[in-house]
Amino acid sequence: MVWLPLLSTLAGAAIGIVATLIADRNRWKREDVKDALRLRLDVYTQYTTAVKVLGDTLRALAAREHSSDDERALALREAFRESGIATASERMWLIAPDPVVGASNSVFHCLRRICDGYVAGTAVSSPEDHARWEARGKAAARMRKLMREDLGVGPLTERHSTS
Repeated sequence: MVWLPLLSTLAGAAIGIVATLIADRNRWKREDVKDALRLRLDVYTQYTTAVKVLGDTLRALAAREHSSDDERALALREAFRESGIATASERMWLIAPDPVVGASNSVFHCLRRICDGYVAGTAVSSPEDHARWEARGKAAARMRKLMREDLGVGPLTERHSTS
């Protein structure tokens, strides 16, 4: 009977240690999930920003007067290369789930077609240009929807005003 209090104390201590280890493990898992979510948010933000800036840059360059078609083509290709979209795309391929990667790749190819169209001489605001931008807009909307779903954010209920 002298051992009974000692054994019950040891059993209580063992239960306490195991419970603490389980709680620590669960806390670590929650933090790991939060860190992964923050990383994906960073990657998504970098990519969507690169998409927006590149689109604005391509349109501005295409609307600008150039001394030759070759100079225009060079400026457009250089803008595409220097935009950071290729690096952002690679980060997307490493971090994002397949549906988001596919959607972001669609946006990338839409921008590539816009750039190639401008290089080939498509005029800003022409029907061809409008169609390419509309395709990019639809692809970007799908990409953002999938990104929001992946991040656990609900759908947008109202659009941002343009004013």
